[in-house]
Amino acid sequence: MLYIHGKGGSASESAHYQPLFPGREVIGLAYQSTTPWEAGREIREAVTEAKSSYDHILLIANSIGAYFSMNAGIADLIDRACFISPIVDLERLICNMMKWADVTEERLKTEGVVATSFGEDLSWAYLCYVREHPIKWAVPTRILYGSRDNLTDFETVAAFAKAHHAKLTVMKTGEHWFHTEEQMQFLDEWIRACGTEEMNPGTPAQC
Repeated sequence: MLYIHGKGGSASESAHYQPLFPGREVIGLAYQSTTPWEAGREIREAVTEAKSSYDHILLIANSIGAYFSMNAGIADLIDRACFISPIVDLERLICNMMKWADVTEERLKTEGVVATSFGEDLSWAYLCYVREHPIKWAVPTRILYGSRDNLTDFETVAAFAKAHHAKLTVMKTGEHWFHTEEQMQFLDEWIRACGTEEMNPGTPAQC
């Protein structure tokens, strides 16, 4: 089981999942890059190396880590994927952040990089890359989504799930960052199912 963290996270988060899967090895990937082209390369290299030692790989990816994984060209190397609060439409998220920061596309193109008051740097090169490299994903996938996710709306994640035949589970009190005791209990039960059940296409499960 290979865990890929989100922004601000770390490979050490994988230790949380090890007790949930006794008898299996859970490995956290300590990628360093922050751009999809660099992170994708790191992830591809790590998964390729893991594949040389393991016959089967279950991917667990969180937030932007899910996007980086889908962008890494690893679909042929993993068996299944479990995404937690995944960023599935990064272009839409970037455009939303541009609106929040009142930054026009013309300004971003001219200045190249624009800092925002909420701590995110907007990058024209980043936006262009995302537009020029649409996600191609053909892996049996489960998605855990919190209805209070402030980065991805339900319509976006539901559309992705439908287009990619992924099974979507929605926690009504869940947030983008699953961290409360109730949320973590829900996540743990969900992730156990990801590792032990057949992953068949299904309709969104409202939980």
